[in-house]
Amino acid sequence: MRSSLLLPFAEYGRSVLGTALRYIPCTGACRLLVIAGIHGEEPETTFLLSRALRGFEQPFENIAFVLCANPDGMTLGIRCNVNGVDLNRNFPTSNWSAEAIYCRSVLEAPRDTELSPGSAPGCECETRALVALIETLSPEAILSIHAPIACIDAPSKSPLVEQLCAAFNLPWRPDIGYPTPGSLGTWCKERKSPECVTLELPRMSLEALYDRYGESFSAFLRSYSSRR
Repeated sequence: MRSSLLLPFAEYGRSVLGTALRYIPCTGACRLLVIAGIHGEEPETTFLLSRALRGFEQPFENIAFVLCANPDGMTLGIRCNVNGVDLNRNFPTSNWSAEAIYCRSVLEAPRDTELSPGSAPGCECETRALVALIETLSPEAILSIHAPIACIDAPSKSPLVEQLCAAFNLPWRPDIGYPTPGSLGTWCKERKSPECVTLELPRMSLEALYDRYGESFSAFLRSYSSRR
């Protein structure tokens, strides 16, 4: 395995702290946009995507990648951005809510950590930049990687969902079990495009995640890219 990524990066915006928001472009029309690291407390999403991509020397023709949509939060080890905003509750949707969001410190804990959805829909620069990137690329589908619920979350069991269920040996769930106002998935659903599928990785060590999913994730990317 290579020690570093050879694929080219391009900047699509800046974070609150001025960190470059970067993505790996595709060479042709984008069919799939893969997004990791929108929650800074889910570094395993960026880790697994990076490990999978290190096996490729050339950009994909039709798959683009955002390795970390919330670099400030990832650096600081916080779920939100530096403004305390959960970026996955800040998208400009009709059901965006100004009410505080409460999340768990661990999966079994009560919801004891308060986050903000922002002062208004799409008010955060990371959210606006990601929306602009999606609108520019106009992908057919988005794969948003999260953790640690261990499922494939999507409204319907589409061919993409079936491929992911097979690649990761995870169950499909049509609903995550709680409301997600202002989320990326809701934003895509309201627009009716692109299809948005959430890959929820299981709670595992980084080494175990790569050992279990590294090859199958890479194989999924090759297979998806080769489809016409």
